[in-house]
Amino acid sequence: MKRLWAICVMVLCFSLGTVSMAQLQWTPATHRITSRSLVDPDVTDGIEIYGKDGIITIRTPRRIQVRVFTILGQLVSQAVLNPGASELKIGARGIYIVKIGNITQKVAL
Repeated sequence: MKRLWAICVMVLCFSLGTVSMAQLQWTPATHRITSRSLVDPDVTDGIEIYGKDGIITIRTPRRIQVRVFTILGQLVSQAVLNPGASELKIGARGIYIVKIGNITQKVAL
């Protein structure tokens, strides 16, 4: 019975928090970012990561590959970003993991 309950909870979490990868696309950021980066750009080769209002924003001085996962490890987005600021609008609230090279950052939306 406990096992069945645990499976039901996991299925519910997946169904409430899933985001279709086809729906999510990185776009150039068109607004000025006024909050603090979640990572120190001096330590991360100039890469900055922001999370606010359902949007993950990344500012980078060079071309990078970025992957975004749910807290349960499900891949939400994978892309190669060009220099500048890019944003990913995620409709579902939650905690996401952003991986860029050897940088891993938790982002709460």
